[in-house]
Amino acid sequence: MSSYAIGDLQGCFGALLLMLERIRFDPQQDKIFLLGDLVNRGLDSLKVLRWARDHHIQGVLGNHDLHLLSLAEGYTNNHSGDTLQAILDAPDRDELLYWLRQLPLARIEQGYLLVHAGVLPQWTVAKTLSLSQEVESALQGVHYRNFLQEMYGNLPDRWDDSLTGIPRLRVIANAMTRLRFCTSDGIMDFKSKGDPQHAPAGYLPWFQVPERRTAGTPIIFGHWSALGLQIHSDSIALDTGCLWGGKLSAIRLEDQHLFQVDCAGLAGTKRLR
Repeated sequence: MSSYAIGDLQGCFGALLLMLERIRFDPQQDKIFLLGDLVNRGLDSLKVLRWARDHHIQGVLGNHDLHLLSLAEGYTNNHSGDTLQAILDAPDRDELLYWLRQLPLARIEQGYLLVHAGVLPQWTVAKTLSLSQEVESALQGVHYRNFLQEMYGNLPDRWDDSLTGIPRLRVIANAMTRLRFCTSDGIMDFKSKGDPQHAPAGYLPWFQVPERRTAGTPIIFGHWSALGLQIHSDSIALDTGCLWGGKLSAIRLEDQHLFQVDCAGLAGTKRLR
């Protein structure tokens, strides 16, 4: 029995099938944890969602997954490059969207903290999991549409324990599904997406902030394809640009063995940027 964390799929079902062959996935024994952004931009998001639902796959939500949920309720518009219409038109769309809403923003597995984007430096692991549960409760409750309707926005751009209501939930969701750069005291930047060496003045990659309170706990995340594969003692970045013709990456939690498949030329992916 093995457990694997797999980086951003974004609807690249063909790459997923190759990865399942590479790791010799046994659905009766093995576990897979998807690191968010299951859907969008690739051409087979519907197949990815159906496979994940049918195989009871676990994971965390990413920003594209939240976008799908908001789009399905009519609270946002299609973005350039979206490939979500097949899900919205599917006869089982309600079942798929319900399944998606059950995923958390963060989870702990075998001592690893799994999250799509990042965590703020003030948060401990326990705090991160507790805050994730607040958004989970909002998404899984009968009033989930209230959160989806007000989810978008870059403010507040920092954590404050006194935050309540939608502003509190928005900061949590933004940090865990959108974060790349922040200041040492946790002010988030949502404009910069490129190489960490070109961070905005006064900002750092979130995992490099000195004395962040999750230091010492290995965090596995995706979201940042420009970062590429990074394996450090307490942070592992697994978004290696599968969608753009790069690689799909997975790491076995038991021994940190890395598995990769080449996505160049696969159906449903795009040309490398």
